[in-house]
Amino acid sequence: MPRHSSKPAAAESPLQPSVQVLQRAFALLDVLAAHDEPVTLKTLSDATGLHPSTAHRILQDLALGRLVERPQPGVYRLGLRWLELGNLVKARLDVREAALGPMRELHRQIQQPVNLSVRQGDEIVYIERAYSERSGMQVVRAIGGRAPLHLTSVGKLFLAHEDPQRVRAYAMRTGLAGNTPNSITQLAALERELAQCRRLGVARDNEELELGVRCMAAGIYDDQGRLVAGLSISAPADRIDENWIAKLQATAAQISAALGYRPGAAAAQR
Repeated sequence: MPRHSSKPAAAESPLQPSVQVLQRAFALLDVLAAHDEPVTLKTLSDATGLHPSTAHRILQDLALGRLVERPQPGVYRLGLRWLELGNLVKARLDVREAALGPMRELHRQIQQPVNLSVRQGDEIVYIERAYSERSGMQVVRAIGGRAPLHLTSVGKLFLAHEDPQRVRAYAMRTGLAGNTPNSITQLAALERELAQCRRLGVARDNEELELGVRCMAAGIYDDQGRLVAGLSISAPADRIDENWIAKLQATAAQISAALGYRPGAAAAQR
């Protein structure tokens, strides 16, 4: 990362942020990342060439976003949010890489789209899919598309892993808004649905997100036994086949194993 100087930015590097404050923030973060221990404001100022007041102002803004922490006055270190964000990115990238081959094989067997989704806040995000344009009528989810947790099979998997207080908090935040007459919009009904998900190990969307579309989902777990993604099959409501469940669960288990998941070891850790 280039240091602050009186030379024009273009003379230092052809690749510069278009917003100067971002360039300065990157420089401060690079210095913090290079030190195992907290760093004083003076050290940060000297290393980046920034005036102490400028460095302090930027660090305060970074602290608001939990990207920087101040363990004591005038001393800074990287914030724990980097760990949170890093774990999210790692999980998504690793899951996608591990999942794509098994997803394609599952699609080959059932000839219906197979989706990979992760949780982001109160929604699920579709991050990968396996489908064929030659498979006739099918339900294809767009990569990057989002949907509320309680209206989707994968979203229900994530809610089923929450404690009751968090589920109630989710219901309060979202109001459990519905998309179709089949949508679950009452907390008691959602709690019953989640109990069934826990009991069966699979979750379903019975035309709750979109009329005419049904889905089934199984969870994908990492080496710590954490639910990191969901694998789902989407199909026209009249084409869904209960025989797919075993194949879906086996594929999700295969992907989980590739991520280091061992059911017995994970249970022992919990």
